[in-house]
Amino acid sequence: MRLVAGVDSSTQSTKIVVRRAEDGVLVRSARAPHPEGTEVDPEAWWRALEEAASGGLLEGVEAVAVAAQQHGMVALDESGKVVRPALLWNDTRSAGAAADLVAELGGPEAWVRAVGSVPVGSFTVSKLRWLAEHEPGAAERTASVVLPHDWLTWRLTGGAEPVTDRGDASGTGYYSAADGAYREDLLRAAFGRGLGVPRVGAPGEALECAPGPGWPELRVAGVGTGDNMGAALGLGIGPGDVVVSVGTSGTAFASVGAPVADPSGAVAGFADAAGGFLPLVCTLNAARVLDAGAAALGVGHARFDELALSAPPGAEGLVLLPYLEGERTPNLPEARGRLDGVTVGNMTPANLARAFVEGMLCGLADAVDALVDNGVPVERVLLIGGGARSEAVRSIAPRVFGRPVAVPAESQYVADGAARQAAWALSGAAEPPVWGAAGGVEVRTGEPVPWVRERYAEVRAGVEGPA
Repeated sequence: MRLVAGVDSSTQSTKIVVRRAEDGVLVRSARAPHPEGTEVDPEAWWRALEEAASGGLLEGVEAVAVAAQQHGMVALDESGKVVRPALLWNDTRSAGAAADLVAELGGPEAWVRAVGSVPVGSFTVSKLRWLAEHEPGAAERTASVVLPHDWLTWRLTGGAEPVTDRGDASGTGYYSAADGAYREDLLRAAFGRGLGVPRVGAPGEALECAPGPGWPELRVAGVGTGDNMGAALGLGIGPGDVVVSVGTSGTAFASVGAPVADPSGAVAGFADAAGGFLPLVCTLNAARVLDAGAAALGVGHARFDELALSAPPGAEGLVLLPYLEGERTPNLPEARGRLDGVTVGNMTPANLARAFVEGMLCGLADAVDALVDNGVPVERVLLIGGGARSEAVRSIAPRVFGRPVAVPAESQYVADGAARQAAWALSGAAEPPVWGAAGGVEVRTGEPVPWVRERYAEVRAGVEGPA
């Protein structure tokens, strides 16, 4: 039995799964927390990785790969030391820099033609402009820039040549997924000069693993990838599948054979981790909307679900626009949430809970529609992420999406995808191994309620302007 490990270094924690290379059967797993905040010393990720890997977790493991949060900026000096804490995807201080970059190149369509996506505050290219403008001393010391998964892979390979993958690189704003190449002119335009960037490894490429003293004898490291690309690989999605992930952020994405270029900028034209493409829409407000609703009502999540399911569709006219922390899609970083349609009769705990669930799901349904508008086929919606554990979300989702919703058995899909990539690198095969889905899939259906989305669209237009 050959063992491989997959690492998910997310915003909140490090998760590691150890699986059998031949069939993906789970052997063991562990996790360790990350510090809170939107900027983090990357050493905290390494310490969490060491903590999660302790106690013999990686005994007998031959290969490892890392999937991590996309877009973060890790600035390094000439010796490879971190210049300043990494800015994470959810740090919106670079929103103004993103708007400047978009205007300087000639607008959203120019960016879509160049790299397949329109920069927002989360993108690395925007953070580099912010760094150059606001911390010139740190910018002067910066010799190269890597992504969170790149930095961890670099540590696992003993500080050898920095390597990334086309999936995570496609979220920087200076790599074209369609062309398979960096746009160094855009990097220079953002930062004011050139910077070192990681080599883009091939899907399934094997790197020599050398994490250092105290680690077991791991032989191979995969090139790693971004978290959404890792989830796609872990789920093994195919044509007609659209994944909706209800995590810290909300995402809707699919794996397709040709690049997608959305001139509106709503859909990011990313690459995937297996040689294809991953059109994706991301929102800032997902599972934490549920947390906020439960906290506002002073109840736990189980009671929150009960309240939401006891209210009628549409919450008797209550509509939540869930821009609680600004928003990424649509690009409204300074926006705030709005509760609309309040009356004496409908202001009940049940209707409030229902409005929070429906508002979050309407935002994600808009994301799915954006994919459809760009030619992505949707036959089923796969619902994953921490928010997918909510019974209210599972039950209400098909009514809001207007499509059947498949809920895979709970798993660490990002780490699973990294483990599958590690098995691919270990095998040296042309394609990733075929692993069956563990635990099956639960399908939820429900009568669509289009008026819920119509009312949501009215409230959204009041903030964004007409569609």
